[in-house]
Amino acid sequence: MRSRTPDRLCAEAVDLARAAAEETALPGMVGEYIDAVADGDRVVTHLFACNEPGYRGWRWAVTVARASRAKLVTLDETVLLPGPDALLAPEWVPWSERLRPGDLGPGDLLPTEAEDLRLEPGYSGEDVPPPNSVVSESIAEVADVADVEDAEVVPGSPAVQPAPERGGIAAVAEELGMRRARVLSRYGLHIAADRWEEAYGAKTPMAQAAPATCMTCGFLAPLGGSLRQAFGVCANEFAPADGRVVSLDYGCGGHSEAAVMPKPPRRAAPVVDETVVDALSLRPERDGGSVEESGPAEELGHS
Repeated sequence: MRSRTPDRLCAEAVDLARAAAEETALPGMVGEYIDAVADGDRVVTHLFACNEPGYRGWRWAVTVARASRAKLVTLDETVLLPGPDALLAPEWVPWSERLRPGDLGPGDLLPTEAEDLRLEPGYSGEDVPPPNSVVSESIAEVADVADVEDAEVVPGSPAVQPAPERGGIAAVAEELGMRRARVLSRYGLHIAADRWEEAYGAKTPMAQAAPATCMTCGFLAPLGGSLRQAFGVCANEFAPADGRVVSLDYGCGGHSEAAVMPKPPRRAAPVVDETVVDALSLRPERDGGSVEESGPAEELGHS
């Protein structure tokens, strides 16, 4: 049990503690004496200020001790410890918790855990590898036969490849692109949907001010599978969500039916039609308003 009162002989060994601290630290880096702390029976730690520029608030801690019924105080250890106001580095956080969207760059690899809750085993159809795999049983049997007969055929070469199975469930699944090792689990779908809904959903300011939702927009490309019921991809190059997964309840001013361009108005007839030649008489009216017809040359001669 620790004693609250420091041992008298150990508490008086300040010079011994300072000498040990100065021997460990760089010259001039041991500052003023701070305090003595009892760590146990006849065990005391002396604290000195640290003058290192990068260790503000840190303290040199020198622990001294003495044996029972002994008057000689000996040195135990010398360490640099942070004080109450010490400048400390941020708490270490694993990379998996520090990773944020957009941090992955070209050449970076992002491994997934074997028990990732976002994934679940995909459809394989069989528990054995395909027949043309190097770890399949058929390849192993061919290799054993080749060793027994001492044939000059390399196992795994095209000469000893077994014929692929036709009509098998695994072969059909692989042909349809369904033979993935893992697929999205229900939990993975839910967190993805929540993330997309938060970024491009009905509660965003853009959707609140939109004239209509993406459900009725011609630029929406629906997704496949169960996500088709709630999400699609925007294909409007002028929209803020172009190329993004958007909720069907999202919307923006780029809706295909938001404002249909009106047809240009029909031009009014010109006041002066320059495409038609009008005949103008230069003679006065005769016989109660009749106009004498004459050719252009005659009219010009009697002007």
